[in-house]
Amino acid sequence: MRLPTLTTIALLLAALAPAGTALAQELRAAALVPPFSAAKPGKPPAPWDTIRINDRKTLTTYEIVQNSNESVLHAIADTSASALGVAVSFDIKAAPVLSWRWRVAGLIPDADNSVASKEDSPARIMLEFDGDKSKLSFSDRAASSFAKNLGGRELPYATLMYIWSNSAPVGTIIPNPHAKRIQMIVVSSGAAGVGKWQDLKRNVRDDYKRAFNEEPGLLKSVGVMTDTDNTGTKAEAWYGDLAFSPAP
Repeated sequence: MRLPTLTTIALLLAALAPAGTALAQELRAAALVPPFSAAKPGKPPAPWDTIRINDRKTLTTYEIVQNSNESVLHAIADTSASALGVAVSFDIKAAPVLSWRWRVAGLIPDADNSVASKEDSPARIMLEFDGDKSKLSFSDRAASSFAKNLGGRELPYATLMYIWSNSAPVGTIIPNPHAKRIQMIVVSSGAAGVGKWQDLKRNVRDDYKRAFNEEPGLLKSVGVMTDTDNTGTKAEAWYGDLAFSPAP
């Protein structure tokens, strides 16, 4: 499976709705996730940027590399944790289907996403959502403030992650043991497929409603993360383009 090019998306948007309509604006915003395939080898270009977990953690290395004549993102984690993200702002209901592909070199020994001291994954997609923070509990608001003091940025209202798990079945929802407002959904599991590209597709709106029991607010950022800070090991992954599209 190959994701649509930006030219194809632009033509689709023009056909779907005239410029200026709310739907066309939301779909254009969804199409603006910069594709790795358009980048040159080297440091990931702006607006992609490093997202620190906190200032004490070593950063994961992210680099654009060539894979079968196509640019992809290469991640190497060595007792490290940081994400690579890009800011967006659109209503996920307009384009709820997220498609991407990824490949990992191997699983992380002893990783367990339900246990704080073992909560690592060789590959993740991170989606951060806005919402009414006044509805959050005192402990959730305190955790957000603590994150800002530690890493320089508050936790978003809610974060939905798609992860590669060592053993949890695909479709399992795992609450992040470090923060309740992060919910993780297993989309790849076990050694099957390790070393090979996997093509994945998820309806983000449906997954968010299942994980948080409410409709999603505006999607505010899209990111990827390979991390091994908790297990103190190494991991390697490759990411292809991420693209949002309307539901069929």
